[in-house]
Amino acid sequence: MISIFAPDGVGEVVAGTDLATAILTATDADPLGPLHDGDIIVVTSKIISKAQGRIEPASRRTELITSETRRTVARRGETRIVRTHDGLTIAAAGIDRSNLSAESILQLPHNPDGSAAALRERLETATSLRLGVIISDTAGRPWRIGQTDHAIGVSGVRALADYAGARDAYGNELQVTVMAVADELAAAADLVKGKLRGRPVAVIRGLGLLVSEADSSARELLREPDKDLFGFGSHEAVLAAALAATEQQVRYEELVALERAEQTSR
Repeated sequence: MISIFAPDGVGEVVAGTDLATAILTATDADPLGPLHDGDIIVVTSKIISKAQGRIEPASRRTELITSETRRTVARRGETRIVRTHDGLTIAAAGIDRSNLSAESILQLPHNPDGSAAALRERLETATSLRLGVIISDTAGRPWRIGQTDHAIGVSGVRALADYAGARDAYGNELQVTVMAVADELAAAADLVKGKLRGRPVAVIRGLGLLVSEADSSARELLREPDKDLFGFGSHEAVLAAALAATEQQVRYEELVALERAEQTSR
């Protein structure tokens, strides 16, 4: 049986907070605690960022989005969907201002996979249990309204389940069916954590078969650029193609930041 619970009592996280201790204290006090062997701990990226001191003045928002951007995917006025240096495709480079003072903004964690690995090591050392850790964040999806949580950092948990070569109930061989397991776990955990309940950690129990000592990474979930059908917005794809045809690809970021009328005049 699968169960998911979000312990109360993690408390306010600030720069330097020992998250492993905070999580263990909260789970130990929960009626479903303490942690069990094979548990998967899903942690909202926000508290990882806060513990790492990633809070910045809100006045730096535009500057920080630009610095975190490897390439702009689509832009409409001040709204930007970008690909970050960690390979995530996300609005505003994941920079957030919810659950913060009006004067502050929060960047995504440093090296999310590395952050997940470090937290897992601390938790396993303290408990002598076999655990998995997922760092989750909220994002939209092409073709779909609304947002859902997905995995941006993974350690000790299978990120993907590849069913290619298996056969369905009718004997058909599956060719390209790959399940984004870590994203499914992140979304399921968010149903329990919620956005406004002040419970940034969830524990998924009963899926120990997904916990593995083998190397795992949220980067496994990222599509290679040459296979990405949504690598540009509709207008940006035309701009990128025009620049490629005229051998001016290096001007893409310069021009995509302009209004459309200005783009054609440059």
